Amino acid sequence: MPDNTAQNWKSDWENAVMPTYGTPAINLVSGKGSRVTDSDGKEYIDLLAGIAVNALGHAHPAIVEAVSTQIATLGHTSNIFAHPQVIALANKLRNLISPDAHVFFSNSGAEANEAAFKTARLTGKSRILAAEHGFHGRTMGSLAMTGQSGKRAPFEPMPAGVEFYPYGDLDALRALIGQTPDDTAAVILESVQGETGVVPAPEGFLTGVRALCDEFGVLMIVDEVQAGMGRTGQWFGYQADLPAGVVPDLITLAKGLGGGLPIGACVAATRAGQLLAAGQHGSTFGGNPVSCAAGNAVIDTIVADNVLDNVNAQGEYLRTGLEALDAVDHVRGRGLMLGVVLKDAHPGIAAEALDAGLLLNQPADDVIRLVPPLTITDTDVREAVAILKELLK
Repeated sequence: MPDNTAQNWKSDWENAVMPTYGTPAINLVSGKGSRVTDSDGKEYIDLLAGIAVNALGHAHPAIVEAVSTQIATLGHTSNIFAHPQVIALANKLRNLISPDAHVFFSNSGAEANEAAFKTARLTGKSRILAAEHGFHGRTMGSLAMTGQSGKRAPFEPMPAGVEFYPYGDLDALRALIGQTPDDTAAVILESVQGETGVVPAPEGFLTGVRALCDEFGVLMIVDEVQAGMGRTGQWFGYQADLPAGVVPDLITLAKGLGGGLPIGACVAATRAGQLLAAGQHGSTFGGNPVSCAAGNAVIDTIVADNVLDNVNAQGEYLRTGLEALDAVDHVRGRGLMLGVVLKDAHPGIAAEALDAGLLLNQPADDVIRLVPPLTITDTDVREAVAILKELLK
């Protein structure tokens, strides 16, 4: 068994793990609901949820039962064979998005975006237009579409053909498409930019992008990896802007879809579902029975327990509670995907929050990102607001 004392686990980490994340501040060993415990026995309220992954919190009985039953029944098949869990999950996503949808399952959001990238290229066109400051993953294709030059620079040259437009600027996007409309394959964007600091698209922007894509015959790809699966109080972030029944051509999902297990999905909601042919894409672990069982449990529980109502109620309490603080300029985002914008830079707030018993994220010196479990309770939300109030005095 590993030695979990602070000095030894940090040394073991540094000796054995690549330094891509630096050395973590704490070593988490257990969790229940919206609370986790570290190797020193200290408990924290989790306002990060594994970066918007643990949709139902930690050790949710529905996921535990589904995964335990499935791993004891059939653990892996590869995509050469079908199994009931993958069919059920694909149909649940079709029911949520469009009866015409087709689903490709992967292991992560980056892989889902890779599938979208490749699908777009099968239109016979090469240009992909991506939003500035967007984030779509760290594999080469998804990184090429990530509108943050600092993340791309060490790995250049990137896959060719990606150009960037200002997020929220329809006129600039129209002008960019108009440069070579016959060679523009797709426009990709997040309904809410998460890694940038929870920046929702301006009202009407997604509707405008849909209209532009229809006008020029371009695929509309919406990355819902972070904003999807109920995070914003609706099943998908794009639903806050697109009219009912209107969908993007491709929707990418991951994070909350598996409730803690690795799974991603590229959902082709329109004609794009016919572009990838047999043998043109694949994933050994994509659509794994155990991960799909977790995904089915997540969707079923969100429906059965009216989790979206809790997302909206707790999100509103977080928003109003934090906007009342003198240190807070405003809170942006929807549901339980919130960016708390501070009046002044406070670069140490994430570390201070750890000391006070909160897990949160700080994408910028003046922004706090809150993406707690969708099932977080009144008690945990109120205690978290009280702690943040003290930290931000």
